[in-house]
Amino acid sequence: MSEIDTDIETPVEAEVVADPAPSPEGEAVDYVPFEATLTADQPAATDLAGDLERLRDVPVELAVEIGRTRMTIGETLALGPGSIITLNRLAGEPVDLLVNGKPIARGEVVVIDEEFGLRITEVVTAARGAEPPAE
Repeated sequence: MSEIDTDIETPVEAEVVADPAPSPEGEAVDYVPFEATLTADQPAATDLAGDLERLRDVPVELAVEIGRTRMTIGETLALGPGSIITLNRLAGEPVDLLVNGKPIARGEVVVIDEEFGLRITEVVTAARGAEPPAE
């Protein structure tokens, strides 16, 4: 063998450098389940009250619904001044208080200084509020 062949066959030491940023695919993620964030010392109702406090200044639309009816488009187009529409509620029957279209209470219509108002007589429960309004 010649000297040139000998030099080529000598082993070369290489320095191995670790990848400084591991790939996101192989990285483990630790998390705490939601249920574990509540302790017996801190009931969920306390957190709920704090969350609701932040919503106090959010505006909502309130409406009082005195009744409903169904008509054809032809009957609706025929309406004009003096037309009378019969509703599905009797006079003196409680009316619905709606918040953003959802019933939350019922009450009596009252007049206060020449303006209409509502005296709440019943707060609608969650089960009753889930029902669609009567038509």
